[in-house]
Amino acid sequence: MIERSEGFFKQETDSILQKVAAAEPCVWFSPNLRPAREALAAIPYTRANVRDAAERLARFAPYIERCFPETAADGGLIESPLTEIPHMAALLRETEAPCLPGRMFLKRDSDLAVAGSVKARGGIYEVLKHAETLALKEGVLHTTDDYAVLAEPQCKAFFNRYEIAVGSTGNLGLSIGIMSAALGFRVTVHMSSDARQWKKDLLRSKGVRVMEYAGDYSEAVRQGRALSDADPMSYFVDDENSVDLFMGYAVAAERLQGQLSAKGIPVDAEHPLFVYLPCGVGGAPGGITFGLKLVYGDNVHVFYVEPVQCPCMLLGLATGLNSKICVQDVGLTGKTHADGLAVGRPSGFVGSVVRALVSGEFTIEDYRLYDLMRALLNTEGIFIEPSACACLPGPAMLAAAPGMDAYLTAHRLSGRMDNAAHVLWATGGRLVPKEIRNEYIKTRLK
Repeated sequence: MIERSEGFFKQETDSILQKVAAAEPCVWFSPNLRPAREALAAIPYTRANVRDAAERLARFAPYIERCFPETAADGGLIESPLTEIPHMAALLRETEAPCLPGRMFLKRDSDLAVAGSVKARGGIYEVLKHAETLALKEGVLHTTDDYAVLAEPQCKAFFNRYEIAVGSTGNLGLSIGIMSAALGFRVTVHMSSDARQWKKDLLRSKGVRVMEYAGDYSEAVRQGRALSDADPMSYFVDDENSVDLFMGYAVAAERLQGQLSAKGIPVDAEHPLFVYLPCGVGGAPGGITFGLKLVYGDNVHVFYVEPVQCPCMLLGLATGLNSKICVQDVGLTGKTHADGLAVGRPSGFVGSVVRALVSGEFTIEDYRLYDLMRALLNTEGIFIEPSACACLPGPAMLAAAPGMDAYLTAHRLSGRMDNAAHVLWATGGRLVPKEIRNEYIKTRLK
C-alpha cells in the first residue's frame, strides 16, 4: 500500500507551477498518483486491449518482414534494444548527482526500424489496424491469410483508393507516412512550423504529400483534421485522442519486461523500476505508462520530461485542466529546439487516462539537450536526436530534487534505491541524416 502525503505534494505543485510559468527547470511529484490497482480499475481499458494490439502486430509481422527486411532478425516485429549505459551514468554522477543510485539503461526506440522513433510503435500500429479493417471488410484479406499478401500489387492498388492523414511536428508523420505509403495508401502529413526540414524532405522522397503551416502543432492538426473529415475516403490519425495509437505504444511494456528479464534485472518491491519518457502531446508516453502499470503495478515509477517552454502535459496534469490549458496561457512561448516535443496543448484523453498513473514530471532547458547528446555520444558512442535527449538527466534530476525524500518515504522506497533500474526512453534519431547529425553535434546554445 502506498503511503500518501497529498498535503506536501499539493504544496509542492503550487510552487512548481510558479517555476513553470517562469520557464525554470523543475521536478514535479504528482499528488494525483494512486495505487496501480485502484488507478487501473478506473480506466475503461484493460490488458485485453493491449493483448489485441500485440496479436495484430504479430499477424502483420510477415508483411513487415517482407517489406522491411531490416526487421528480419525480430521476425517482422518492430522492436528496439535495451542497452546499459554505465559510462553515461558515471558522468552524471561526476557532474550532477554524486549519490545517484542504481543502474541506467537506454531504451533505444531511436533505433526502431522503419521510422527510427517511438512513433514506429503507435503510429505504425494504427495504420496497420486501419488497413486490416478495410481489407477484411472488402474481402481482400482474411485473418487466416499470410499477411505478406498485402505486399502484392493488387492489395496496394486497393489501398490506393484511400487516404491517410495526420498532423505532426515530425516523427509521427514519418511513421504514418512511411508505413502508409508502403501499403499503397495516398497519404498527407500536415506539419507545423516546428517540423525539421529534413523530415519534410524524407517524407516527400517516400511519395508522401506534405502540407506546411506557419502555426504550431495544434493548427496543423486542426486544419489537417478538417480537410480529412471533408473526404469520405480519408482517415485522420488523431494523436490527441486515438485509442489505437495508445494501445500500439502500450505493447512496448511487455517487450521491455522480456528484455529486463533476459538481462537478469528483477522488478519488484525491493528492486524498483524508474522510467523517464520525453513528452509532447502525450500519446507515446501515455500508452507506454499504461502498459508499464499493467505489467509492474506499483513497482514502476514513470516520469515525463518536457522543454521549459513547452511543458503542456505538466500543466494539464498539475492543474487538472488537461487540454483546457496551453503553455501560452501561462506566458510561455511554446518554442523549443526539441521539435518532437513542441506541443503547446496536451491530449485531454491521455491526461485523463494517466492522471493517477504518472509519478511526476521534469522540465529541461534546450541548451542541455545538445550538451547531453554530445555526452551520450562521447561516453557510449550512441547518437540520439535532441528531443530524445530530454530523458537523459532524469535520474540525476530526481536524485537531487527537494521532494525526493518525501517521495521515497511515501512509496516505501527508502533504502532500496541502490537496487533500482533506470530506463531512459530514447525516442528518436535513427533517420537523422549525417549532415544534420553533424549540425546538431556542433550546436551550442550556452
